[in-house]
Formats: sequence, C-alpha cells, structure tokens
Amino acid sequence: MNTGQNCTFNLQGPNGTVESPGFPYGYPNYANCTWIITAEEQNRIQLVFHSFALEEDFDVLSVFDGVPEQGNLRTRLTGFQLPAPIVSTGVVLSLWLVSDYAVSAQGFHANYEVLPSHTCGNPGRLPNGIQQGTTFNLGDKVRYSCNTGFFLEGHAVLTCHASSENSATWDFPLPTCRADDACGGTLRGQSGIISSPHFPSEYGNNADCTWTILAELGDTIALVFIDFQLEDGYDFLEVTGTEGSSLW
Repeated sequence: MNTGQNCTFNLQGPNGTVESPGFPYGYPNYANCTWIITAEEQNRIQLVFHSFALEEDFDVLSVFDGVPEQGNLRTRLTGFQLPAPIVSTGVVLSLWLVSDYAVSAQGFHANYEVLPSHTCGNPGRLPNGIQQGTTFNLGDKVRYSCNTGFFLEGHAVLTCHASSENSATWDFPLPTCRADDACGGTLRGQSGIISSPHFPSEYGNNADCTWTILAELGDTIALVFIDFQLEDGYDFLEVTGTEGSSLW
C-alpha cells in the first residue's frame, strides 16, 4: 500500500494562506495533510475559501474547531462548491485533507485571519445573492437578498450576538439562493434550514423535491419543524431514514 503524501503545517501570526499541496495543479493521491492554525488568547480564527475543488465524496477536507480530533469536527467539505467562511470559537482551527488512490482535482486555496473574540467574522457572500452589511461585531446585522430568478431559503437577516462570555456568533446559518424552479439538494454540516420553495409564500403545483441530509457515521440527525402547512390529503412530505419512513 502506498503510504501517500503526508504533510503537517503549524501556522501562526495575524493572517496567512492555507492551500492544498500542488495547488492549482492538483493535489497528490493518497494525500494525508494537516494544518493547525493557532492564535493568541482572546482571539479566534476566520478561514475564507477563495477556490475549492475536491473529487466529490472520495477526497475530503475536514475542518475542526480546535485540534484535529473527532469530537472537534466542525464540517466535512468535498466537491466543487465554494464553502462559506468558517470562524473558530477558540484559538485553534485545524484542517485535515485526505485523498484516495485515484482522480484528483485542483484543490483548495484559503486565507485565514485572526479576529478579536468579540467579533463574529464575515458570515459569507451568497452565490446569486446580495450581502448588505460590512461590519461583523456584536450587535451588527447582515441582510441577504437574492438576484432575480432566485428565492431565499433560510433567514434573510443574521445578527451577531454573544454566545458566551468571551465569544460571539451569528444567530442563524448562512441562507442560500435557490433558482425559482429548483428545489431539494444535499445538505452537510452540523445544522441547517430546509424550507419548501418560496416559503413563507405558497409552493408551486407539481413540486417534487428531495433533500438528503448527510451526517458522520454513528451520528443521529434531529429534524425540528418550525412551520408546517400542506394541502390536506393531496400534498405530502415523506421523511425516510435508517429507522424507516414517516408520511405527513
């Protein structure tokens, strides 16, 4: 078995760059690389991706809120969609890239910046949308809207609020702009929002939408309904999983 391309990077300082080996010409097969970014006390770390392309589902970049241990896993990134910025809750943010035996893509390029602990950091821009708000400190709000032909899925206004004595976080996840005639998709990450097309307005006729939520092996998924109104007897939502299916 090939032992692969092992690499470890320890990064410090107010800002810097993180990129996959060989970027932009493709990372090696059997890559096993770790980046550990450490800030000084009373700070946190913001990571902003500028380019991202990994062979979907086979090559994975895991991001940890702290040292790279399973209990600190924040999200697993794969595929070709640019991830939203990630902000640590503490002074360490780690990345772990693993690639398989064949097929690689361009890889990723990101910048990190050390922030004071009382700021939320930039929640991210929306593809096919508009971000209003340029400061990201306690009490600040960021408003999102979508370009013509797209509708907003999620919360339009995010507020930076205190999450603990020395930290701050946005009150909701970043929304998405979905094409008018599109619905469904694959969702990863620790939390998120699913809503019917055009919610809170009425959904269209003949809709057929499937959302797939992926979690780590051994984890469970909690689905909590905040609003629910479908035409009784004619429109249905089916929820399926390893425990079987439920029909509403």
